[in-house]
Amino acid sequence: MSSAAPSSPSSARSAAHSASDIRPDALVLRLAPGGWRPYLRLARLDRPIGTWLLLFPCWWSIALAQAVRGEAPDLRLYLLFGVGALVMRGAGCTVNDLADRDFDAKVARTADRPIASGQVSPRQALAFLAGLLLLGLVILLQLPATAIWLGVGSLLLVFPYPLMKRITYWPQLWLGLTFNWGALMGWAAVTDGLGWPPVLLYLAGIFWTLGYDTIYAHQDKEDDVLVGVKSSALKLGERTRPWLVAFYAASVLLFAASGWAAGLAWPYDLGVAALALQLAWQIRRLDIDAPLLCLRLFQSNRWAGWLLLAGLVAVPFLE
Repeated sequence: MSSAAPSSPSSARSAAHSASDIRPDALVLRLAPGGWRPYLRLARLDRPIGTWLLLFPCWWSIALAQAVRGEAPDLRLYLLFGVGALVMRGAGCTVNDLADRDFDAKVARTADRPIASGQVSPRQALAFLAGLLLLGLVILLQLPATAIWLGVGSLLLVFPYPLMKRITYWPQLWLGLTFNWGALMGWAAVTDGLGWPPVLLYLAGIFWTLGYDTIYAHQDKEDDVLVGVKSSALKLGERTRPWLVAFYAASVLLFAASGWAAGLAWPYDLGVAALALQLAWQIRRLDIDAPLLCLRLFQSNRWAGWLLLAGLVAVPFLE
């Protein structure tokens, strides 16, 4: 971190604004009425990468179950889970920002977040959270019973997550448990049950998240030390690259095992191979001391998600 300090309060505010993770140029913010914008920022609608990373395990699992059955994609299910991921990601971010509002106010990248900056009060945030959870429940009730109970159970992972960075160097593991829960729900939405293929897919997603979120955490490691929170980036430090190799290799093997357990044909193998190449590219490009590069590599996992999904969706058509 640079030792140079801003020369005045106004320049300090300018520096904080330049480091902010809020994107004022995002189309969704420019088009929205002014009063809505703090809530859209609170739900991270200006930064959809988190929604994609939450959504892909759901879509993979739906496609996996339908590939086993030889069925074409069910667009209704894809849409339900798409809206559900958007809503629940917003709920999770609201819970996180409520819990972290004091920490966020001390970090340049997060000081402009709506709760930390005072644009949204804690009471308003709780009301917004209640609305999101109600909408999520409406969506959840469109699914079979097994998927409904799994959805309710996911809240046991969502609400403790903000506390993890205070008590362990592995909050990324808890995030993996949370963000990949949809790998179980998607299968249950198609079959009203569970089985080894979605369980292996879930485990694969956990290792995938451990990798990409460790990369992401390297952006904040200096501020994390200052405010006293923990992360896998701080734990691993210069050993990050070999650990990423292990995390991503485990995820690829488990993705392959999920397809094997489901008896999927060769298009899925191509999807896994393409995903493996994308993950290897991330490891090769990584520089843990380049925050903007870490952000770009983290965001590139959207492409990893699409590559695997393409292989899954192709199975019923090409086997």
